[in-house]
Amino acid sequence: MKKSPQTPSPRTAHRVLPFLVTAALLTGCTAVTATTDSTGTTSAGTAAVAIDESTTAAEVLAANQATHADADDDEWDAADVVQITLAGDSVSAEGGVSAEGGASAEGGAVTVAGSTVTITAAGTYELSGTLEDGQIVVASSGEGTVRLILNGVEVSNSTGAALVVTEADEAIIVLSDGSANTLADTDSYAEDTDANAALYSAADLTITGSGSLEVTGNGSDGITSTDGLIISSGTVTVTAVDDGIRGKDYLVVDGGTVRVTAGGDGLKSDNDEDDSRGYLALIGGAVEVIAGGDGLQAFTDVVFAGATVTVESGGGHTTAVSEDASAKGVKSGVVTVVDGGTLTVDAADDALHSDGTVRIASGTVRLAAGDDGVHADTALDVIGGDTTITTSDEGLESTAISIGGGTVSITASDDGINASSGTETGAGTGTEAQGGGGGGMDADGGETITITGGTTTIDAGGDGFDSNGSATMSDGILVVNGPTDNGNGALDVNGSFTVTGGTLLAAGSAGMAVSPEAGSEQTFVAIALDSTPAAGTVVQLVDSAGDVVMAYESAKDFQSVVFSSDELVAGETYSVHVGGTASGEIAPGVYADGDYASATNTTTVTAGEAATGTMGGGAAGGPR
Repeated sequence: MKKSPQTPSPRTAHRVLPFLVTAALLTGCTAVTATTDSTGTTSAGTAAVAIDESTTAAEVLAANQATHADADDDEWDAADVVQITLAGDSVSAEGGVSAEGGASAEGGAVTVAGSTVTITAAGTYELSGTLEDGQIVVASSGEGTVRLILNGVEVSNSTGAALVVTEADEAIIVLSDGSANTLADTDSYAEDTDANAALYSAADLTITGSGSLEVTGNGSDGITSTDGLIISSGTVTVTAVDDGIRGKDYLVVDGGTVRVTAGGDGLKSDNDEDDSRGYLALIGGAVEVIAGGDGLQAFTDVVFAGATVTVESGGGHTTAVSEDASAKGVKSGVVTVVDGGTLTVDAADDALHSDGTVRIASGTVRLAAGDDGVHADTALDVIGGDTTITTSDEGLESTAISIGGGTVSITASDDGINASSGTETGAGTGTEAQGGGGGGMDADGGETITITGGTTTIDAGGDGFDSNGSATMSDGILVVNGPTDNGNGALDVNGSFTVTGGTLLAAGSAGMAVSPEAGSEQTFVAIALDSTPAAGTVVQLVDSAGDVVMAYESAKDFQSVVFSSDELVAGETYSVHVGGTASGEIAPGVYADGDYASATNTTTVTAGEAATGTMGGGAAGGPR
């Protein structure tokens, strides 16, 4: 089916997805600065899109996805099938070959010239056998679908593509049940060659069926469609010296098994002329990608909604890449959304990256990154799912970061969560201007971190929770196992850090200790110890009645602890006990009860009094 001008654009679906982005972001690649308020609405200028947690990517894609897929793609009349047999360096077609080198049958036409077989009309064709140093060509100028049933096909070509669709209304490749099929192309292409993939299509292409297809792109790409490309079933294995699988307008995987090993990018959609195109949608099936460049790359959007996806890019997180190379696990120009399925990424660069927005709504996400775990230039939103960043430089990084649900676990050698626009602000105006423990050494740059729910655990070598602007927390659980060096802090907020609800525990070094605003609706305690207890030590907060309010078992050496919950009363004095045992875990390392009979009473603290860092008060480091 050829796309008509009236066909709804895929971007229509994106406009109702629950993204924390503006309308400008949803309709193109325009970069805007977003801010997130306490209601969970991200805005830029005068436009704003509210969260709609009842809308999922899977529902929207199922209802509105505008691709060339038709319900009858897998249906045909066996009586109309034209049989084509490949025999080494020759080809035979049903009904014989005419003197002009052509054979025709109802519903189709076939011409043969040496070891090149050309299909010139819509219809259904079944191919079998081996073609040595030959080519299958589809050149159908009329209306209708060209359907190729591959039933044990092996084609190699030393001078070009193995299978090329130069013209067709639509092409469908059906992998016959139980069949094994292979395509391999030349090892070099001229720079001006259009068909530079082992399987190349200038028309919308669908791959379906229950057989297997192995494609080797010796000269450049493995599979390319300059229109749309859908893989709905079968087992497709691609090895390519450059890009693995490319659908210029879009690339959709909604079933089957796809395995790609590519010297360049793994899966790619790169239409840069139409903001309703250039997207990847992984809706079902299993996808495994090993790529020297980016694992998955889309000029506009990448949507995960039920597939099981494994990506390794650039050799994985232990591999260094040059500054001019891109080896991100997943990269989008506008939006990346994860709303179901399982996504595992091991990337030499960022694991998930978007020039616009990243949203994690549901599913299981496991990331290892040589740089950022998740990076979004404009906004990063987590409302559900289970996200684990096992290794990273910085865990979550964006201008506006919001966590409203799900489980997030971050391990970072530098900052755990970093709200940064990449622009440093003037020094010396933060703490001095505010006079409290909530500010840093630098001015509020407008960046935001908003915690409204979920459970977030951070293990950071640099600042644990770092906003070059402001931060708010109204619900959820936030546990920060911060740095051991005094040049960083568990909390680092340049502007205000207000807490109105939830449970916060941040432990780390004391040199740059920061606590929430003294006037926060929910109070806090800031504990500073004279010594540095070792990892595994329990510290307990006890009220005047002798009841344990909080117990914390440290993940590493620490000297400062900030704790906030609705269990605390502003102005009340609490005793701090180091040692004993903890019980009733409410989050990793945080407990609701404990036994402090064998512990040492080291100090007392008053709820609401700000932290005092040993390197200049309640200050934090500057932009990182």
